[in-house]
Amino acid sequence: MLRLRRGVLAQVLSSLSASSVPPLHRLISAAAPAISPNPSFAVEEYLVSTCGLTRPQALKASAKLSHLKSPANPDVVLAFLADLGLSDADVAALVAKDPQILCASVERTLAPVVAGLSGLGLSRSDIARLASLSRSSFRYRSIVSKLQYYMPLFGSFENLLRALKRNFYLHSADLDDVVKPNVALLRECGLGACDIAKLCISKPWLLAANLERVQAMVECAENIGVPRASGMFRHALHAVAFLSEDKIAARVNYLKNTFRWTDAEVGMAVSKYPTVLNRTKEFLQRRSEFLISDLGLEPAYIAHRPLMLAYSLEGRLRPRYYVVTFLKENGLLDHGRDYYYAVKMTEKVFMKKFICPHKDAAPYLAEDYVAACRGELPPRFRFT
Repeated sequence: MLRLRRGVLAQVLSSLSASSVPPLHRLISAAAPAISPNPSFAVEEYLVSTCGLTRPQALKASAKLSHLKSPANPDVVLAFLADLGLSDADVAALVAKDPQILCASVERTLAPVVAGLSGLGLSRSDIARLASLSRSSFRYRSIVSKLQYYMPLFGSFENLLRALKRNFYLHSADLDDVVKPNVALLRECGLGACDIAKLCISKPWLLAANLERVQAMVECAENIGVPRASGMFRHALHAVAFLSEDKIAARVNYLKNTFRWTDAEVGMAVSKYPTVLNRTKEFLQRRSEFLISDLGLEPAYIAHRPLMLAYSLEGRLRPRYYVVTFLKENGLLDHGRDYYYAVKMTEKVFMKKFICPHKDAAPYLAEDYVAACRGELPPRFRFT
């Protein structure tokens, strides 16, 4: 990539806050020699040789830059982006996504945007990462006011970046007419700032959707048995996103058949663990086979404790079953001890309560449990 005089960004930003420095256009002029319009300027070749685009990318991008007659402004933009900290690969990706950034005015647009973002407390590396994700929104000063609203909403700049990676159109959504009414509705549903942040990190399109669609999701979440005041309401909204009523009905019916649940039992399970609606058929079938067919648990028992369906079959459900069964068969654990009690514990607590107390009576238990978590079945865990 063409490298112009370094320090363009520092000069440009300082010019915005210090009236004693020369006019900005003189600084930019000093960064690169003046180039007269050249009718023979080959935009596509410039995109390949200077910006690092592939030939197909350059061919597509050049259609939006047909009016360019010289590399003068693009050279200054590239120098500005390089000073900001974007790598050659980042710049190439940005230009491929938004070719018209090469036509942006550093003085009137890009520098004020960077200055505004710096005023929000973002470092140059933060701004560089944002520019890589923002596409055309980095060319508009409104990005500053939007980030000023979004960062407190998401709790941190890192959380905001996670959301932008999932939905870069978040930048283009109208704050007053679209985003704020959606946030107000979520708050009316009892979601606090933390819940809204978690929901919108995974489903950032919610903020940019029309209000009627979000209202329909709220009604759908209520219809699966989760009231607005419930702590599970965020999970219910997450579960029903993108699902029509017909698809929800089909998934509920599959759950009933797979786990042999009654209408009341499937309703209870979904209300306690709404994201079960998002699990694949294979995922659910394997847990049904293990919990009902292999362990002999009653369908009603599972319906009352549906969170056990969320746990890893290989990493938690099966190994802990082996440990509990081994301890019971060797008289080291009360036969009335509930299996779910062992399953729902964190790994640290499980080790403390079920493994460590038996290191003398069962010295290989910890080793066998670790092996079981790897998918192995040690001979001491074979019960037939």
